[in-house]
Amino acid sequence: MTRIPQVPRSPAGQVGRAASLAALVAVAALFLIPLLWMLSSSLKPNYQIFAVPPQLLPRPPRWENYREALTFLPFGRYALNTLLISAIVIVGHLLSCTVVAYAFARLRAPGRDTLFLVVLATMMLPYPVTMVPLYVLFRTLGWVNTILPLAVPAFFGSPFYIFLLRQFFLGVPPELEDAARIDGAGTARIIWHVILPLSLPALATVAIFTFQATWNDFLPPLIYLQNPQSYTITLGLQFFRSSYTTNWAYLMAASLVTMLPVIAVFIAAQRLFIEGISLTGLKG
Repeated sequence: MTRIPQVPRSPAGQVGRAASLAALVAVAALFLIPLLWMLSSSLKPNYQIFAVPPQLLPRPPRWENYREALTFLPFGRYALNTLLISAIVIVGHLLSCTVVAYAFARLRAPGRDTLFLVVLATMMLPYPVTMVPLYVLFRTLGWVNTILPLAVPAFFGSPFYIFLLRQFFLGVPPELEDAARIDGAGTARIIWHVILPLSLPALATVAIFTFQATWNDFLPPLIYLQNPQSYTITLGLQFFRSSYTTNWAYLMAASLVTMLPVIAVFIAAQRLFIEGISLTGLKG
């Protein structure tokens, strides 16, 4: 077997590669330094967090902060509430956005492209603009102080996820659908047996984005949830803050623990996530 000789890099190429690596390390440090400071603060007593000059390493590490922070409030209950809402929202987005995105990608209808632009235009509306009319609507329906205002809107689609899935569906060869139609498959069967198996990377991307957004969501739960037993994990973190003082050590410890599910989900679906992002938009 003939081996292809490797062409040695020129000095200019080596310098450029070293500069690129240095830039990547610098950018990574910008993201890691706050996280490391957060980890360090979670292991300190409160008086060490604001010590002058700053102390990077806790002396000594106070691991009890994690146990006391997680037992100070019913964080298990808050985590289950958040997981339940996240699961419902993920299912709602996957069902609704898949159907709508397929319609915009494949079905032919008058005004389809205009309607798609209208859907995209709704992304320019910030949440505070629709917050009051939505609250009035959900209060009229009697949904305030339940998880319904947080979960039901997901079944009506999301403009960003519709756009992402539509772009992915445009890259699926239409010949596969034509062959399925020749075999007698209808639109619903084509979506289920042809489109969805080929769209796992895009669906995983939607699921990860949805889980991260729902897990970290704060304002809607603050508006609609009034019973402490129904609080999400972001609302629970606010109990470490009061009008006069904040227990920063407990807050940092609890915040780090709440980050773990998002990190675990991303690591577990990292390959599909990267593939979904790289393949989306290859065809417009």
